[in-house]
Amino acid sequence: MKLICDTQKLMEVCLNIQRCVPGRSVIPHLEGFLIKTLSDTAIEISGFDLDLGITTTFETTVTEPGSIVLNAKTFCDILRNLEGETVTVDCDEKNICTIRSGELDYTLIGLSADDYPELPTITEGTRIPVSQRLLKDMIKQTIFAVSMDDSKTVHRGVKFELEAGQLRLVALDGFRLAIRSEFLQYDGEPMTFVVPAKALAEIIKFMGDDDEFIELFKGRRHIIFEIGGYSIISRLLEGVFLDYRTAIPTAKSATVRINTAALIRCIESSAPMITERTKSPTRFIFDEDTVKISAVTSIGTFNGKVPCSVDGKRTEIGFNNRFLLEALRSCEGDEVLIQLNGPKAPGIILPTEGESFLYLILPVMLKG
Repeated sequence: MKLICDTQKLMEVCLNIQRCVPGRSVIPHLEGFLIKTLSDTAIEISGFDLDLGITTTFETTVTEPGSIVLNAKTFCDILRNLEGETVTVDCDEKNICTIRSGELDYTLIGLSADDYPELPTITEGTRIPVSQRLLKDMIKQTIFAVSMDDSKTVHRGVKFELEAGQLRLVALDGFRLAIRSEFLQYDGEPMTFVVPAKALAEIIKFMGDDDEFIELFKGRRHIIFEIGGYSIISRLLEGVFLDYRTAIPTAKSATVRINTAALIRCIESSAPMITERTKSPTRFIFDEDTVKISAVTSIGTFNGKVPCSVDGKRTEIGFNNRFLLEALRSCEGDEVLIQLNGPKAPGIILPTEGESFLYLILPVMLKG
């Protein structure tokens, strides 16, 4: 195999694909890029860790067809050091690869492409077009609530629910629940599937902040995200996802309307009193037109208050300040509604209008 590539383009592609290449693996081939020629003017580069795979093709000059596996970290380190505008990659039948650019010359020992694990493919499935900006925002606004507990693998992902005209993303970890919904031009059969949070964290790095559409191609056990010339394939998580609807209480004793940014600032101000060694719930007292916020730990105290509108009973309740902050930072709009039903019931954060998001947080018992 022999090819001549634009150095910067090759480095950009390899750095993107390196995101799914494990640094160490019991399968040496997985530590590398699979590089193969497709025609006289195109090559394909892939990376795979058995759960997540990334593939792309791009134009280059191919003088000899072939394929090889090159260690991803070493190859990227080499590309970073090259100063020439183009790089020549020349691999012989013994998988010894010569890399030349400008005045620099490297020799890198590769592996046979024949032994590279086959990436999953989807031959039959459902294509789902969606705005990349919208999907990126929805993932960011739910992924923080994914469980880190190994006991139930399916909860280590974000659940996608598709039905006529709507896309809903759901994540939960036993202490909180995050739901994000948006209208979507989809008229296919209703479906649900769970994508690992680890995969989504990498996928959103490929998404831009514009409304250009990307495609999801959902198969039986895998899903492909086609974004900007990259095909990113992830396995889907299997198992029974918790029926989260039954966890959302319908009763409420108070509804609070409050400025989101002001509440965030006040909770953030309590942070110096709450460290890993001095974990303590933040106390909230919602009463008439004010919420009083306090934290008492072994290193000191904090007291603050934020104006708000309380419709209902006075409520004193404790929350994990990090859980509450992560939910509030994901809310859209200047104000939010907080529904309460006493100190032992979950707090629910909602938009002032519509149903685009719902965040549920379990309370923490207060001392005294």
